Parts: sequence; structure tokens; C-alpha cells
Amino acid sequence: MPKLLQINSTCNVGSTGKIAEGIGRLAIEAGWDSIIAYGRSYSPSKSQIIKIGSSISVYNHILVSRIFDKHGLGSIGATERFIKLIDTKLKPDIIHLHNIHGYYLNYSILFQYLRSRNIPIVWTMHDCWPFTGHCAYFDRVSCCKWEIMCENCPQLLAYPRSWGRDNSKYNFLSKKSSFLLHDRMFVVPVSYWLDSLLKKSFLKNIPRRVIHNGIDIKLFSPNSDLSFIEKYNLQGKNIILGVASPWSERKGLGDFFKLRELLPVHQYAIVLVGLSPSQIRDLPQGIVGIQRTSSIKELANIYSSASVFVNTTYEENYPTVNLEAISCGTPVITYNTGGSPESVTSHTGFVIKQGDIKALVNAIKYISQKGKLFYSLKCRSYAEANFDQSKCFEQYIDLYNELLIIQKKYTLRV
Repeated sequence: MPKLLQINSTCNVGSTGKIAEGIGRLAIEAGWDSIIAYGRSYSPSKSQIIKIGSSISVYNHILVSRIFDKHGLGSIGATERFIKLIDTKLKPDIIHLHNIHGYYLNYSILFQYLRSRNIPIVWTMHDCWPFTGHCAYFDRVSCCKWEIMCENCPQLLAYPRSWGRDNSKYNFLSKKSSFLLHDRMFVVPVSYWLDSLLKKSFLKNIPRRVIHNGIDIKLFSPNSDLSFIEKYNLQGKNIILGVASPWSERKGLGDFFKLRELLPVHQYAIVLVGLSPSQIRDLPQGIVGIQRTSSIKELANIYSSASVFVNTTYEENYPTVNLEAISCGTPVITYNTGGSPESVTSHTGFVIKQGDIKALVNAIKYISQKGKLFYSLKCRSYAEANFDQSKCFEQYIDLYNELLIIQKKYTLRV
């Protein structure tokens, strides 16, 4: 049977880890042998899982990033050992890359190896890091240097943080030199927004195809469990929900504080999931703070209990939290950020201008006046038609098979 090797910073944890897991499960159902190699955290998987490096190599890589601004160029020994494993034991027919950043992998060494082997490569891009000299997103500072040449980076303190050294020009040129594998690499942006950026980047001539993320709509489905509402004494209130991990300035945490000031406490409850303990301690009165939950059942219950899901993100690609909320029958209000609007229609919520708190309040009030029942069936129907991961990820299996056919024809010609 054909063998698939996926590489990601996490396995079955977080949005990208769950996406890799979903693709692996579908590949197994389609008769593939599935392996997921990861660098940081993991949860049990249906695929064979392989840890790249160790905690020590991760910490060393963090120092390389912090001190020298060379993110993705640490983990030399860990990457060399992993490549040896690929070459001698794993021997995959397809290598599928996800987030190769995250302090666990040396992209230069990896791509040197990929260049020397006739293995088709699929690269799902979940952010902008592959074509910039430093950052994963640049919207908030309106930077377009990545279109020509990154240098004098305005975001050294953004992920992946540098303590002062600006190595963005070197990083840009190093990535450009490493990643241009035209003959056997296929790029998959997960939003049309990211696809539009790739058209302006040094990766513009690499074959690509947009494949939206999907979720398990059986797990994320509406339910009538009132335990969450009762636990936090939210009976009779319109529940405004926000979910992120981690919560940061780019996720718009401060905008929820502004909302709290403008919406009456007796009528509207604000619930934020994914906060750190220190963030919970610092919350203003009238906001319920909850730490990240690893239970999909619990998260689906929270989505189902909410009157509206609000996504105040200022930098985003194609957030799965929107999909999860809509799949649970909850309408979504999102800022017009990145690919976030691509999952929301007039039947499932609103798209508003970034930072327009007045418009956000008006949209929340409109949905509360209409009532959640006005949206819930429409949301669920839309999710079933568009977010089912089995349908979304089937496109990857089709792509794998296409690439194997192309590879076979190329081999025969040679």
C-alpha cells in the first residue's frame, strides 16, 4: 500500500495537528499507510507517530531564534536523525508538510534532502511564514516587504520572537533558495486570501490549489446539554463566546473588554475560552474566563450553549473555530481578517470591519433579537455541506494520487 508521511509541529493537538490527524485517518480509510511526524505536543493518533528531536533540541532551537533570529535553522542533529529515518525505514511515497516552523525542524537540511529524492511533496500552508523573512503574519503592521525582499523587520518581537537581532534578509533569501522545488512540490493554501498572497510571493510559480480546512461535524454538532450554562449561572442571558489559544493582542482580546463596557451585564454574558491563568485573574468583572480544554465534547457543548460566536482576530488564515461554532448551530460574527470571512455567509452570521466595536455591538444585538433558532438550522446545514472533513480532505487523497501518477510517468520517461 502507498505510504503517507505528514510533518507538523503537533500531532492531533491544536488546529493544524487535528487537520493532519483528519487527513491521516482518511488516508488510512483509502488504503494508505499513514505516519505523522511531529515536533512538540501530541494526542493519541490513528496514524503511526514519530517524535522529531527532544525537549533539549527544542530549547536550543528557541535560543537560536531568540538570539540570532534564525528560526527554522536550529535542530540540526534532530533533523539529520529524522532524515536518516525517512531514508532507511519510512520510505514514504508522499511527503506532506504542514507547519515546519515551531522550534523543532531545520528547514534547510530538510529541503536539501527533499531536493535529492524523487518524492512528491504537498505543502499545506497555514500561515505566511514560508515566504517571509521573519513573521507568520504581517497585516497589523501593513508590511509588504515580503513581496520583494524582507529586511529591517518591523516585527522582531512577533512570533518567532527575536531579542533584537534582525536577520530577516538572510532568512528571506535562505527560504527562497530552499523552497523553490518546482518539479515535484504542490502548495495548498487553506484560504483564497492566502492564495492571493502566494501569487505575489517568491512561491508564485509553484503549482498550488486551495483546499479549505474541514472539521469532524459529528463531534461538533448542536446539543441541548445545559450543564455549562448551569455551571456558570448563565441562565436567561445571551452568551457571547470567544475561543482562542493562546489569546494575544492579535486575537483581539482587548475588544472583548470594550464589548463588556457597552453591553448590559444583566442581558449579555461574555465567555472566553483558552485563556491562561494569569489572563483569567486579570479579566474585568462580567467576563467568564476558561482555560483551554482538550475535550472536544466539552468544547462542542460550550459552542452549542452560546448565542453567538465572536471572532475579533486581527491576523488569521482560515480559523477552524468559525467552522466549529457554525457546525454547532451558532452564528458567527468575524472581523474582515485574512480568510476568516470565507467561512461565514449572510445566513450564518456577519463580517464586519476590524476594530469596529459599534458595528460589532449592533450585529450582536441583531442576532440576539432574531434569536439563535433563526440561525441554528441554517448554520448546521451550511456546515454539513461545506465543513465536513471527509469531503474536504478527500481532495488531498485525490491530489496524492494525481502526484503519484505524474511521478510514475516521469520515472518511465527517464
